[in-house]
Amino acid sequence: MRRHLWLRIGIVAAVFLGSLLYLYPPPVVREYLYGPAAPGRRGGILPSTLNLGLDLQGGIHLVLGVDLDKAIEAQVERAGSGLRASLERKGIAVKDIQRRGATELVVELASPGTWAAAQPTFGELAIFETKEADQAAGRVVLLLRAREGAALRDLAVRQGLETIRNRVDQFGVAEPSIQQQGENRILIQLPGVQDPERAKALIGKTALLEFKLLDERTPVEEALAGKLPDGSEILYQKRVDKETKQEHRLPFVIQKKTLLTGADLSTARVSIDQNTSEPYVSVEFNAAGARAFAELTEANVNKRLAIILDGNVHSAPVIRERIPSGQAQITGGFTTEEATDLAIVLRAGALPAPVQVLEERTVGPSLGADSIRQGIIAILASTALVCLFMLVYYRLSGLIANVALGLNLLVLMAVMAGFHATLTLPGIAGIALTVGMAVDTNILIFERVREELRSGKTVRAAIDAGFSRAFKTVVDTHVTVLVSGLILYQFGTGPVKGFAVTLMIGIVASLFTAVFFTRLLFDLIYTASRKVVSVSI
Repeated sequence: MRRHLWLRIGIVAAVFLGSLLYLYPPPVVREYLYGPAAPGRRGGILPSTLNLGLDLQGGIHLVLGVDLDKAIEAQVERAGSGLRASLERKGIAVKDIQRRGATELVVELASPGTWAAAQPTFGELAIFETKEADQAAGRVVLLLRAREGAALRDLAVRQGLETIRNRVDQFGVAEPSIQQQGENRILIQLPGVQDPERAKALIGKTALLEFKLLDERTPVEEALAGKLPDGSEILYQKRVDKETKQEHRLPFVIQKKTLLTGADLSTARVSIDQNTSEPYVSVEFNAAGARAFAELTEANVNKRLAIILDGNVHSAPVIRERIPSGQAQITGGFTTEEATDLAIVLRAGALPAPVQVLEERTVGPSLGADSIRQGIIAILASTALVCLFMLVYYRLSGLIANVALGLNLLVLMAVMAGFHATLTLPGIAGIALTVGMAVDTNILIFERVREELRSGKTVRAAIDAGFSRAFKTVVDTHVTVLVSGLILYQFGTGPVKGFAVTLMIGIVASLFTAVFFTRLLFDLIYTASRKVVSVSI
């Protein structure tokens, strides 16, 4: 009996010390437990190791709308480019392939005599079906299948969600909340971020990187005057005068055909030009991209290659020789911050469709501090009233319940810190509910002990029977609430998830403190001594 008693004391001591270590770790232990990016001291009421949500720490709340029509249009245009390349590889000349609307491709063959030879290639486009066909004119209209369109829309949102999450992770935001809302919306909450413009620029940048050749046969003046060939377009390079800060737009005539994209990149990083001391972005292609880049540069020596990001020309260097290394540079008079953000979005990948900020809120840190203060006051007030009731009604047993409640709150906070869970304002409400449920568990046990005492049993027998009888009921109620918390966490959104997290952790901690720890204190005070003939309950 005594050996088991010391084992239980050791378990409780380990839980207590471990909780303190996770909540208030020394500097050396802090980095081991939480990594190099461990949260620092904020000087607030709560331990600095707790991650605070947007409503407590302040930060940015954004709702983005994904332009799904643009995603469909881009996919249809890519399919058109692929179809043209496939037909030309088979020796079938194409007069024109154009997108009509968002979901249709109009294909015109150069010669109606190649109609039969082109049919197998049309059939390879499984995501399209034939809407119109005119064999005599060599013209066919392909329509994107409705099922494929729905799948592309869903994929665009999911890819956008993942891309934004990758960007935010590299931006260094602790515990961001990024989730889909409805069909085409993405909810983003960034705790601790106080620069909304930079965050929006980083998150919302489409980051479509393209490499295209300049159309050097067409003078810029003629193109601006309207004499623009079908296969070319006018794009601009933005330049800012360092002295006057005025922005100038330099026009370029660019061939529409995209030779390489950002999908062929393996990494992007910020480097410093040794001559000008200005930052630039150095990019490296993957194996396939490096081969394509080498072939591109070999075939176009002495021609100018435009590096285009989201429709803006960042640079247009002359290809001097074949470049087999698969490396390129993006310059453009960047600041270090701009170059860093550009490298982040290139590493994370391009968004599959443009996004638009539909809703924006910035929560100041002072408002978050007020929320923490009011939440803590509410918890302390409710805890004080509960503890006072337990002392008055259950006397010494009430004091035992209050000590168990204190350990419960300590374990709850430590588990949240250890698992990097985020504490939100609804989470504080969950803590307040946990206080009531933890004490309610003790009340259930105490009433069972009272019943056993009234039946004439000894103190030791009454305590054993009371805890034994109440155990099954306690477990049933805790499992029921735990399942409810899991459902809330699975299907709820931001605030609901915050409430569910603290509720579930608090329930598990309550099961340990109200049953294991409370029973240990009863055994130490009453059943470990043979002289006790009554119990203060």
